[in-house]
Amino acid sequence: MSVCGEAVGAGSLPSELVVHIFSFLAGPDRLRASAACSHWRECLFYPALWPRLRLSLRVSPAERPRLEFLMRKCGWFVRELRVQFAADNYPSGGGGAAAAAAGEGAAAAGDGEAPPLCPRWLDLLRTYLELVLCVLSSVRNNRNLQKLSLFGDISILQQHGSISNTYLGKVDPDGKKIKQIQQLFEEILGNSRQLKWLSCGFMLQIVTPTSLSSLSNPIANSMEHLSLLDNHIPGNTTLITAVELERFVNLRSLALDFCDFTAEMARVLADSNHVPLHRLSLLVHSVSIMHKSLDSMPEDENWKALTRNSTNLRVYIMAFDVKSDDMLRILKPSIPLERIHFDSYITCVSGAVVDLISRQYDKFLTHFILMNDVIDMSGFPDLSDNRNEDPLVLLAWRCTRLSLLAVHGYTVWAHNLIAIARLRGSDLKVLEVTEESIDFDQGELADQDVDPVHNLIEQVSLGLGRPWHAVMDIELLSVFTEPTRHFYREMQSFSEGI
Repeated sequence: MSVCGEAVGAGSLPSELVVHIFSFLAGPDRLRASAACSHWRECLFYPALWPRLRLSLRVSPAERPRLEFLMRKCGWFVRELRVQFAADNYPSGGGGAAAAAAGEGAAAAGDGEAPPLCPRWLDLLRTYLELVLCVLSSVRNNRNLQKLSLFGDISILQQHGSISNTYLGKVDPDGKKIKQIQQLFEEILGNSRQLKWLSCGFMLQIVTPTSLSSLSNPIANSMEHLSLLDNHIPGNTTLITAVELERFVNLRSLALDFCDFTAEMARVLADSNHVPLHRLSLLVHSVSIMHKSLDSMPEDENWKALTRNSTNLRVYIMAFDVKSDDMLRILKPSIPLERIHFDSYITCVSGAVVDLISRQYDKFLTHFILMNDVIDMSGFPDLSDNRNEDPLVLLAWRCTRLSLLAVHGYTVWAHNLIAIARLRGSDLKVLEVTEESIDFDQGELADQDVDPVHNLIEQVSLGLGRPWHAVMDIELLSVFTEPTRHFYREMQSFSEGI
């Protein structure tokens, strides 16, 4: 400035220098700095400043102009794009996920007619489709894209039960938007030249059985992560076959519906031509089991062959409303199960399932989540009924690598909770139990010299070696209130943690 004169200010800095300065700023600060002058504004969307874009979108018409602006600026060059369609402030009228599960069961048992939807909800679904179109159309010609992750919150789609063609017919009568979305998705895959990570979860029929055929062989051969999760595909349709999977020889992590993961797929992944698989996430859903069969699932010998080729393989299972008898069939001894998450709205997990898990996966298990939202006026189910030892205590005793335990909707006796804390100690990094799930023996309640709640908090805190409190407000924990979103987020980090 001393050389050029006082009239020259920060607006005269070369673009390269402004971009370099911007690179040290966080996103919000970068946006505020760009408001200084038009020159700085032009430097804001320099490709080097936006290698990755992570968006959490409310399904609202107000989001569209902002989204269109951002995607128009960044969509053509961004290397990593993650979009999550958030589900907040949805109109009442359904019962959330519980109503969804009940609605699915009713649809299967009834005449298949869709329950009536309120006009505002239909507007939200219409907006949802528009936002998806906006995102996909902006990256259709992006040949630099390396990671694409799309998540459509399942509560958007299940507020009033499972989304069917009847519902879609109200917001997309001729099916043009859904068809356009599917074509755009295939166009993105067909145009990709560097794609290594493809993740699509609960995105309302965006992926079809023919979508992956759009990928060229070189891209399929070099893909490292593939996640295809969608409970809304019709009937027994599968999104990927064992034959298609043969092209993905470099896959290191995979996430699928459990009913789509067949014994033949396990054999493909166990082949010596395939690089070792490190992460496998499987979604077991009662709806999928209803429409598909468990007869084609991998047997124990298939799991043994797979783990011989993939010695570092770890498995993550999410089970939605799955009957205990089905879980006992699914849980083969040779599965290297590291994480399991049960979420129930109609049927509860039995003590036999928990006991089996603690016996078979004691060398692997690190995360165990048990959630139950079944409305039962008689109280929460007690896993320790008619048993000498509580299954959760045995789980803590046998599974020495257990670092996370979360329970809601099952009776957890105070003395058992203290035992769990003492058994695992400070190695149990997360212990989340809702207040309403904790119960006390009559003897503990009868002792007037000791406050049972205070004693519980004190003893569990001593066992863990840190302050501990029961979860007082379940709404604060996404693992309980938003299980699908929690699973998808954890699956992403699980797959990235190779």
